[in-house]
Amino acid sequence: MRCINSLGRVDFISALHQRAGMRCLAVFALLIPGLIAAGEPPPTIPLRDFFKNPLSSSYLLSPDGKTLSYLAPWETRMNIFVRPTAGGEAKRITSDKQRDIREYFWKGNQFVVYAQDNKGDENFHLFRIDLKSGEVKDLTPFPKVRAELVDDLEDISENEIVMMMNKRDAEVFDAYRLNVATGKMKMIAKNPGHVDHWVTDHKGRILAATESDGVNAALLTRPDEKAPFKKVLSTNFRERLTPEFYTFDNKEIYATSNSGRDKVAIVKIDPATARETGTIYENPEVDVDSLAFSKKRKVLTYAEYTTWREERKYLDPQTEKMYSTIEQKLPGYQIDLVGNDHEEDKFVVAATSDRTPGSRYLFDAKTKELTKLVDVAPWLKEDQLAPMKPIEYKSRDGLIIHGYLTLPLGRDPKNLPTVMIPHGGPWARDEWGYDPEVQFLANRGYAVLQANFRGSTGYGRKFWEASFKQWGKTMQDDLTDGVQWLIKQGIADPKRVAIYGGSYGGYATLAGVTYTPNLYAAAVDYVGISNLFTFMKTIPPYWKPFLDQMHEMVGDPEKDKDLFTAMSPALNADDKIKTPLFVAQGAQDPRVNKAESDQIVQSLRKRGVDVEYMVKDNEGHGFSNEENRFAFYEATEAFLAKHLKQKS
Repeated sequence: MRCINSLGRVDFISALHQRAGMRCLAVFALLIPGLIAAGEPPPTIPLRDFFKNPLSSSYLLSPDGKTLSYLAPWETRMNIFVRPTAGGEAKRITSDKQRDIREYFWKGNQFVVYAQDNKGDENFHLFRIDLKSGEVKDLTPFPKVRAELVDDLEDISENEIVMMMNKRDAEVFDAYRLNVATGKMKMIAKNPGHVDHWVTDHKGRILAATESDGVNAALLTRPDEKAPFKKVLSTNFRERLTPEFYTFDNKEIYATSNSGRDKVAIVKIDPATARETGTIYENPEVDVDSLAFSKKRKVLTYAEYTTWREERKYLDPQTEKMYSTIEQKLPGYQIDLVGNDHEEDKFVVAATSDRTPGSRYLFDAKTKELTKLVDVAPWLKEDQLAPMKPIEYKSRDGLIIHGYLTLPLGRDPKNLPTVMIPHGGPWARDEWGYDPEVQFLANRGYAVLQANFRGSTGYGRKFWEASFKQWGKTMQDDLTDGVQWLIKQGIADPKRVAIYGGSYGGYATLAGVTYTPNLYAAAVDYVGISNLFTFMKTIPPYWKPFLDQMHEMVGDPEKDKDLFTAMSPALNADDKIKTPLFVAQGAQDPRVNKAESDQIVQSLRKRGVDVEYMVKDNEGHGFSNEENRFAFYEATEAFLAKHLKQKS
């Protein structure tokens, strides 16, 4: 089975919030009974146990089901291993010592293809491994070029895939048919200038695409590969229809759409007209995230959405029964099927929760046998980790803000040192599940608050649009209101609150100590934006087609000059920031240039403000390499302990 995720809006800063004053209005979330476990606090878990590489992860099955592949550490880097599914000796098939391999897939039973960049520059190349010869080949050996998979053509071609890359023009991606055995490629769709998403039908033909000039989006379709593309729908970027995959007869398209509605729904459309011909599923509370289907049986299996946790609307009784069978065997865990063989007889199962990265299993659909493959991090004990509870509160202007509160085990939930963690994106969201940062902080005695401030995805178009041109303003107010809510509850010690975030969360951290200088006792900025003017000038070339959209959502450096000046922490640091600050940055970051961190650090150091600065030359937008993660979190632990007077 396959799950197709909706990418309905561009997440410009993907990663990883204000003005002072005004009280938080009515409180809607109270402490939930059972938040605090009775007894003594758990033992102090070694920091590296939270942040070291897993024992193994990312299990997949070869199409014939005879071979299991997975990622496991070698020379401190995650590399690909294979072993017989029935059992036997494992064999390492990659030898990357520079960076972890994070994404890979099978192409037939002979080849494995993976993506890798250079020091975090995000110019991902596609590499393939020949399991017969052991040869590793760079399939896209072009400097400063990024390649991405479009379709693995599993049922169509033994050796070919469809991928896209920006080789011809750094700002746009053309589609290619690539032979992974020989490395030969052929352009099959030239980007006319604004296409951001290519769509194949079940025969592997590119028959649809979406394009954007930054503000306006369009759906392009054609009846066959010889015909020219025709624009069948144009919308403003606020109202988006994104094709996901064709119906199994290739006559219609399943798509995500918020057209004429607030919440994203799964619909079916006529490709010739873009007219909706049916609604597959919509949820009155939240956006629908994705649609899954069985390639073998050619049926839709479920739609997925997230309230406070991941949920499914089953569309197929057989799939529902299979999930129910597994859930009965593994009660209390979130169950996801993350891989399968071509015949859909064997499935890789991920069982996780908020207190564990979980275990991976092999499920035999015929015998119903469930076999454990691995505990991902066996050194972590669930009963020593803290539950992550959903909360909600009302912002000062009346919006309901959803989020999560994690409280340290075995401690009275009163006047706790607290860390607010705004998520990156900002057009993303926090979700319920295991988070090593959260669990590490809770183990050290901190309460951890995560707020899905306005603009967070999943809550509908109105909530998303409420964030436009609100960086440092109402988006930041939502975070301030969350901290004030937690203080009012008596949980957070008002003198011992820190803010820590990465990417947009790093911007929110800097904005927090700039515009509410008395709220936070410490701040950690991880690859965050400090100057909106310079940020806009240094974005990757393949983001440039979306600049007009960013001007609508964040602001225009020329038209909104006063806004950018007022809401850029680096331009206001001289007279406002006094909170102790720790800044961490990857030197190769293509999204948030190192100059963003340099500016804020240099400005504060001139004033004598206590600021620590960590730069890793072999990292990009976040630290991938294990030794760099260790260094960052060790420094963060010491920094927070010092400024929040938290005993370790």
